[in-house]
Amino acid sequence: MKIIILGAGQVGTSLAENLVGENNDITVIDKSSERLQDLQARFDLRVVQGSASSPQILGDAGAVDADMLIAVTNSDEINMIACQIAFTLYNIPKKIARIRSQSIVMHEKELFNSGALPIDHIIAPEKLVSDYISQLIEHPGALQVAHFAEGRVGLVAVKAYYGGALVGNALSALKEHMPNIEARVAAIFRKGRAIRPQGTTIIEAGDEVFFITASKNIKAIMSEMQKLEFPYKRIMIVGGGAIGESLARRLEKENSVKLIEKDPKRAEYLSETLDNTIVFCGDSSDQELLAEEHIDQTDLIITVTNDDEANIMSAMLAKRMGARKAMVLIQRTAYIDLIQGNILDIAISPQQATISALLTHVRKADLKHVYSLREGLAEGIEIVARGNSETSKVVGKQIDQLKVPPGTSIGAIVRGTEVLIAHDKTIIESDDHVILFLVNKRYINDIEKLFQPSPFFL
Repeated sequence: MKIIILGAGQVGTSLAENLVGENNDITVIDKSSERLQDLQARFDLRVVQGSASSPQILGDAGAVDADMLIAVTNSDEINMIACQIAFTLYNIPKKIARIRSQSIVMHEKELFNSGALPIDHIIAPEKLVSDYISQLIEHPGALQVAHFAEGRVGLVAVKAYYGGALVGNALSALKEHMPNIEARVAAIFRKGRAIRPQGTTIIEAGDEVFFITASKNIKAIMSEMQKLEFPYKRIMIVGGGAIGESLARRLEKENSVKLIEKDPKRAEYLSETLDNTIVFCGDSSDQELLAEEHIDQTDLIITVTNDDEANIMSAMLAKRMGARKAMVLIQRTAYIDLIQGNILDIAISPQQATISALLTHVRKADLKHVYSLREGLAEGIEIVARGNSETSKVVGKQIDQLKVPPGTSIGAIVRGTEVLIAHDKTIIESDDHVILFLVNKRYINDIEKLFQPSPFFL
């Protein structure tokens, strides 16, 4: 597939890294020669320096025969104009734009269609991050949460702790402990290395365990890995930007929410528009302020400013003063491994949330959802089986007959409204939604080929 990426920032670079090894022809446009030189030095792709909204620059990048344009510059306006030019002048079939302005996103249906702005899909990072944090809050103790098949199936990562019923026991004991609940352990990471889960595998404290189950069973399975945590009720948010405001609006209905914002005008706006959130204008590194607001009684602090260092330091201070848990927004992916599970509890990457949404639209096969996991090294995917036993390599086959790549687990199958936890003898049927976990995302092409029906399938 011939893909043009507009913008060589963190998202554009991460996207190029994800796609360049999958037999795609990638061209990246950016104004910065330094960013482009760095990209070319690292990856096998083409670069063009210039304005992403210039018809000439788009033409130089090969827009005339491109299959897809992905606009992820820092400007919503440039992203929108570039998609319009791509449609009007070059008839590029698929156009995706990152849009950050909430006032634009709220009018998505009216603005983005063939009769208005010809953008096929928009990616709103702030909304994606807000959605993701909300899911983590719903499942206290989870490191990552991904939902598939309209929320019927959950893929959850948890850290196994002493005290969990399954810790120190073999995976086969899970069925003995919970005979009426089905789940599949998709992967185990021990000290950063993937371990193939088998019935005889012993869960150790400190293991990062990914399991797949019907969403209604998530809490029950989590209780096997760690002592089930109490729900978060007293929540403090640091940063009143788009993410902080969105979170407060969601959480204030059922929780006690406080929000700290440095900018006086922004704090005043938030205090007027939020219904049940207590807003403070101040510095989250002010120990006196934190003490006055009983940080030691706070269940969860969420730091979501635009400054990584400020987010980390504020969360560390809050934890030292007694906050139970801390979630930290991190722009620089290099920081995530350093702090998650060691200094702080959960690091959230807006880049990974954005990449997950983009990959769902970019992959070739009939993919419904793609989640980038473990800082982009692994993937959870939902793919639809098409065809019949003659035209498909998977339909009519038992799972143990499929030639899946190394480190790939088929965790669940959604058939209509029914959730089936996958077993070796489970037979895949046409139109099944198959949930897979890939320890190594480089095998995504093999999965796409496996599920792609022959050209004779109509």
